[in-house]
Amino acid sequence: MIRIVTQALSLAALIGAIQPALAAERPVVVELFTSQGCSSCPPADAMLGELAKQPGLLPLAFHVDYWNRLGWKDPYSSAAATARQRAYSRALSLSTVYTPQMVIDGRYDAVGSDRSAVARGIASATRASAAVPLHILRDGDTLHVSVGAAEKGAGSLWIVGYDHRHTTRIGAGENGGRTLTEFNIVRHFSEIGSWQGSAMMRDLPLATIEGADSVAALLQSPEGAVLGAASLDLGPATD
Repeated sequence: MIRIVTQALSLAALIGAIQPALAAERPVVVELFTSQGCSSCPPADAMLGELAKQPGLLPLAFHVDYWNRLGWKDPYSSAAATARQRAYSRALSLSTVYTPQMVIDGRYDAVGSDRSAVARGIASATRASAAVPLHILRDGDTLHVSVGAAEKGAGSLWIVGYDHRHTTRIGAGENGGRTLTEFNIVRHFSEIGSWQGSAMMRDLPLATIEGADSVAALLQSPEGAVLGAASLDLGPATD
């Protein structure tokens, strides 16, 4: 218990200490790879909810599908989320994929429930973060995404639709009988453009993100490192 309290305090203290730097730059992107079928994941899901309250961070929960064969099909899971995690595993030279995992800014890997490791990853990302200008706006039923220019660089532009919160009664599997509340759940993500260092814009139908509560745009290098990020709230939290 003492160790848990100490870790919680260290995370809060670190986030407070780096807040001015975060506010001045783009948000640090924290991706949690999780599953409702994984008994080790709820603490990481809860911590992602804490991070979602902190300005300067963009936490996103990607629900993988490889736990579905073990008794409970996660309604938010997708093969695309699993593929994204596997791509990070290759880029970061990891031996396997696992849950709960947090990938911070596409550069740093941490066990998703390890507060100290996550705090260190956020601190490292804050010091190392590139900041290609990126903005996302809504005009009626259209989303406008713009990327600024940089002297050198290349990357892929992604659109992500996510919901603020959902609560689910789990009927089977490792978490059978529990009620889980999860945060910033990714419902849609897709690549929408290739960036070669010049300013660019993309217009998308709002329907692209399938009714999600919020939308984010991510600019990532060919290796997956986040170069730019922005988000926009579209509606109320949902249970």
